[in-house]
Amino acid sequence: MSYRDLRSLTEMMRGLGYPRLISLENFRQPNFPLVVEMLLWLVKRFEPTADLPTELDTEQDRVILIRTVVQFMASKAHIKLNPKKLYQSDGYAVKELIKIARVLYSAMKINSGMEGEEDQDRNTLPTFDIGSKLSQLKQTRKLGTKITMKGATLYDLLGKEVDLRERRQAVLAKNLEIQEVEAGLKTSVKLVDGEIKKVQHNIENVAANEANLESKIEKKKVELERNQKRLATLKKVRPAFMDEYEKLEADLRKCYEEYMLRFRCLTFLEQQIEEFERVEQERMEERQTATKKILEKMKQDEAIKSMEGSSELHSDGEDLDETDDDDEDDDEEDDLLDMKQGQEEVQPRPGKSARNRPSGPAANRRLYGSMTGAGMEDDSLDSDSDMLLDDDSGDSEELEVNEMAAESLKNRKSAKVKMSVPAENSDDDF
Repeated sequence: MSYRDLRSLTEMMRGLGYPRLISLENFRQPNFPLVVEMLLWLVKRFEPTADLPTELDTEQDRVILIRTVVQFMASKAHIKLNPKKLYQSDGYAVKELIKIARVLYSAMKINSGMEGEEDQDRNTLPTFDIGSKLSQLKQTRKLGTKITMKGATLYDLLGKEVDLRERRQAVLAKNLEIQEVEAGLKTSVKLVDGEIKKVQHNIENVAANEANLESKIEKKKVELERNQKRLATLKKVRPAFMDEYEKLEADLRKCYEEYMLRFRCLTFLEQQIEEFERVEQERMEERQTATKKILEKMKQDEAIKSMEGSSELHSDGEDLDETDDDDEDDDEEDDLLDMKQGQEEVQPRPGKSARNRPSGPAANRRLYGSMTGAGMEDDSLDSDSDMLLDDDSGDSEELEVNEMAAESLKNRKSAKVKMSVPAENSDDDF
């Protein structure tokens, strides 16, 4: 018995209108009169015309009363009760009483709910909801088909009742012979004896199997103990090669640490080399771009100066008759400039064959280039630019730039001389 069951029983009985107050302490000890009173009241609620015994003087009377109530509830209400628990009249009887009280209490609640719905229906207009009635309609249709089938089978059976009645009466009216009954009993006894022998044989086999299993279990236990002892001895004994193994393990750990250190250093150095090569490559690219810019600027200056020189030559074409005097004056001016610079001593005036030879520091300077005229100037500069793209130091690059500047100056002078020679020939021809 639990407190919850006892409380629910008291609430249900109070809701059903039981006249007596039921306390929670009534079922702490066996209380048979109270249980009988509650059973009789509940049975009267189910069937007011039920005839039940009321005598409780002897034990036989009490047993008859409990058995009658149990049979009545099983036949009328289809409620299965335990007569032993009801006869105990303690907390176990409370659970059995709850079974009867729950049915009555649920019926009362349904009835009260239906009355409340009827009152609401009276006060409000009726509403017809076919959707909510579809399940009921399907269930009704199934029940109708089932009733029809049951009625047909019942009609067929009633039609066979005439022949079956005659056979039944003939069998009942037939006198049983003692020999036939005795023979039937003997056969049944033999069958039962055979089944008993089979069961006993199985029992004997079970005992033998049990003994075999016990012997196997004992063997396994002994083997387990022996293996455990062997394991303990193996754990205590130290292998002969264990010292060497530990030494090699320590050496391996040191080698691994040294390997990791060298690997990290090697990786760092490779990274530094890559960074250095990248910086050098960028520096070389910057130098090449600077050299290209210088060459392009020199090309532009040479083109501008060549254009200016050609315009001056065309403007002075009318004074070609006085070229000899101008050449002599130019030679004298060159000699004066050479003396001022202190690069050479005073020399006699050169002839016309040596007029175009350079003097001073330019005479000792080594020049690079081709023997072509101004038309091939771009090609010579391109070849010189290829020479300058070699990977040299900063001083060699500056020297090459200076040499290129000197070469371009020499090319400009040679172009001017070549342009003046045909003019002199034209004057002579004229």
